[in-house]
Amino acid sequence: MIVSLPRNAALGGCIAVVAALALSACGAAPDNASTTTKDGKNAATATSAADFGGMDALVKAARKEGALHIIAVPRDWANYGAIIDGFQKKYGIKIQDESPDGSSQDEINAVTTRKGQDRAPDVLDLGSSFALSAAQQGLLAPYKVASFAGIPAAQKDPQARWYNDYGGYVSIGCDAKRVKECPTSFKDLLKPEYKGQVALNGNPTKSGSAFGGVYAAALANGGSFDDIQPGLDFFAKLKENGNYTPVESTPATVEKGETPISIDWDYLNAGYADEFKSKGLDWKVAIPSDGQYAQYYSQAISKDAPHPAAARLWQEYLYSTEGQNLWLKGYARPALMTAMEKAGTLDKTAAAKLPEVTGTPSFPTEAQQSKAKTVIAQRWGKAVSG
Repeated sequence: MIVSLPRNAALGGCIAVVAALALSACGAAPDNASTTTKDGKNAATATSAADFGGMDALVKAARKEGALHIIAVPRDWANYGAIIDGFQKKYGIKIQDESPDGSSQDEINAVTTRKGQDRAPDVLDLGSSFALSAAQQGLLAPYKVASFAGIPAAQKDPQARWYNDYGGYVSIGCDAKRVKECPTSFKDLLKPEYKGQVALNGNPTKSGSAFGGVYAAALANGGSFDDIQPGLDFFAKLKENGNYTPVESTPATVEKGETPISIDWDYLNAGYADEFKSKGLDWKVAIPSDGQYAQYYSQAISKDAPHPAAARLWQEYLYSTEGQNLWLKGYARPALMTAMEKAGTLDKTAAAKLPEVTGTPSFPTEAQQSKAKTVIAQRWGKAVSG
């Protein structure tokens, strides 16, 4: 079965002091004058570029704001570095990227604790279950990008409060120089030769990528969208036999040999393979044969974004042909991939480099995702403790 759902990413303080968690403002949010057109249209309430007077008006207002605040966005995540640079170069708007290694939940926390502050996040990149939670809490602003119609119905909120952007499959990355025979399935991971070598990219109660790893393990062991417990049981067994390590897998831990086998998104593992090649590491990537699970991350605009015009322009850029092809160059599958294939605008060279999979991803319902998150929150600690 092929499936999809939640990313890994901690809050910081003011951009210059990202380790601080103080709630004091680093400055008040811009007043409405900087985001309102001469005819009274306010970017903070615009539900589309057309609603604001067109792209030219949106670009003008965004440049006047001059800044965009993002959070929990690593530059080496799905080609985000090139995307950030591309937006800044195209529009001359400075992006402040806080706490790149934060989690989806950290993003939501930042929105709620910094409301009314200039340092609050303008936009969010969330695991799909976290996007649903943010929408339920009334934290997101409805906004339809120009290409909204091309996003598959199952991958967007009908009210346009969030929509999927890029995604991939849970995969197993392996340092072939340290591991004699790399695993290609969840069943393989239980073999005694992998003692102390198997890691996740974070904690599944906070991290979308780690959550995806547990869900994929569930599917590989008789579970379903409605039943993630077999995934927890799998990791409990992995912990019991000594194969699971609680070290959060990152490129740095891989290079040090601390996490020679890493369960993570295929686009991250594939990107690491390119990075490691120049450092003498032979990083192999396999999508597990017994648990194919796909997930897309969702984009959203904070209802209280301090730079509402820049936030909306950022979304337009991400869902443009340029932005979607940049995801693809980072081995991630863009949400508009099918629409772009039909339009002839897809980067075919980049698409040909994607890890091969068969079948079409299916997606859990909102209720199924909520149920899975609850089970993980209640039982993960017990499953891997001791």
